[in-house]
Amino acid sequence: MTFFVIQVGTGDEDRFMRRARKELDGAAQPGAPRMTVWWPRRSMRIRSRGRWRESVASIFPGYLFLEAPDVSPELYQRVKRIPGFRRFLRDNHNIEPVSPRDREVIQHFISAGEVVHRSTVVFDKQNRIRVISGPLKGLEGRIVKVDRRKGRARVKLELYEDSFMIDFGFDSLEKTETKKR
Repeated sequence: MTFFVIQVGTGDEDRFMRRARKELDGAAQPGAPRMTVWWPRRSMRIRSRGRWRESVASIFPGYLFLEAPDVSPELYQRVKRIPGFRRFLRDNHNIEPVSPRDREVIQHFISAGEVVHRSTVVFDKQNRIRVISGPLKGLEGRIVKVDRRKGRARVKLELYEDSFMIDFGFDSLEKTETKKR
C-alpha cells in the first residue's frame, strides 16, 4: 500500500483522525480499495514536580498518514472538507506518496501499534546503547543523543527530505556486578 501525508493543525490530530475515519469508512463502497488513516504516537515517562507520569505524544506532530492506493480528486475533496485539514504533502496540487525510505520508518512505527511504548536497552563498556526490544530496535544508527537519567533517546527522523529530532523513552537493563568470594 502507499502512504500519503496529511498536514493538520498541531494538537488537532485526534479530532481530525476521528472525523477522517468516520468520513472515509462511511464513504467506502463495496469492493473499493481500503483506506486507513494512521497517527503514530509514543508513550513516555515525564517527571513533573517530582512525580513520574505517562504521557502520549505524536511522533510526527501535525501529520497523519493516509494509506491508500492513490489520492483521487474525489478522495481529495472528501478529505479537504474535514475540519482541521491543512494540506497534503508536497502540496495540494502535487500530492506525492512518501518515498520507500520514509515508508519503512512509518511502517516500523505502525507495526508496533497505535502507540509505541518504551524500548528495552543495555549499555556496553564504552557506554554505547544497544536496543534489545521495542520501537528503537532497528533505529540505532539514527540515535543522536541519549539521556540515561531521563530514560530518553533522541532520534533523527526524516520526512520528505526534512529532518527533525524526536525523543523516545527506554528502560535500561543494568548489569549487576557479582562479588567473588
